[in-house]
Amino acid sequence: SFCSFFDILCNCGIGKSTALDLAKRGARVILACRDKRRAEAAESGNNQVVFMQLDLASLESVCRFAETFLKTEPRLDILINNAGTCVLGSGRTKDGFGMAFGVNHLGHFLLTKLLLERLQQCGSSRVVTVAARLHCFGSIDFPLIDSEKDLVTGQSMCHTFKAYCNSKLCNVLFTRELSNRLEGTNVTCYCLHPGVIHTSLCRNFGLPHLLTPIAKLFLLDPNMGSQTTLYCALCEGIEPFSGRYFANCSVQQPSVKGQDDALAQKLWEVSERLISTS
Repeated sequence: SFCSFFDILCNCGIGKSTALDLAKRGARVILACRDKRRAEAAESGNNQVVFMQLDLASLESVCRFAETFLKTEPRLDILINNAGTCVLGSGRTKDGFGMAFGVNHLGHFLLTKLLLERLQQCGSSRVVTVAARLHCFGSIDFPLIDSEKDLVTGQSMCHTFKAYCNSKLCNVLFTRELSNRLEGTNVTCYCLHPGVIHTSLCRNFGLPHLLTPIAKLFLLDPNMGSQTTLYCALCEGIEPFSGRYFANCSVQQPSVKGQDDALAQKLWEVSERLISTS
């Protein structure tokens, strides 16, 4: 048996589909969600799927969650970092970071670091981070991070979209550097593009209700969208591809920036400084 958890609102989308699929396979699944009511919708009476409160927009909440988890759960074989917020507007986390940067990257970064020792104690274990193909449009401006605690400067929808792309590049670079740091251990890590999911698009970008039937013709449903996540979490024999980027259940090349080891290392070092001073 194994334990895994998901730091998203798991009542909908690929988080719910992934969690329920793993539970059907006999896994104990910890739903790490901000809202208990939404998590209960995914639990569906399954005693192998349980809720623990986590708000990735608060580093204090991440620390509390990790402390509770380590006290109550003896195993962690698969950690799935699956948050993908794309807040429309100038949202800030409780620690003052831009919302996409704080939730999609820094929250995952701290959470993984706090749980890494438990992962290493459980034999062959994995960290799976859901990125996006939009990372190809991303960039990292370190002076901007230092001055604004964010990946962009503006508050328009265009800036919000750019912040999302930048945060997904952070996911790819985080996975790359994590793999380098885990070399020689029993923990491997992967990032992935899940596909363009109908529910995520509607939630994050406000797809007009009248266009929903059309969208369903072209976009993946959540069950299909969870397949690459499940592949990275469960497929045997992919350990040599630790640190790599997957799409359509196969290894793919990320953007040129997503392959930059120096950029990945610097992002890691900057992220460690940010979480230690917040």
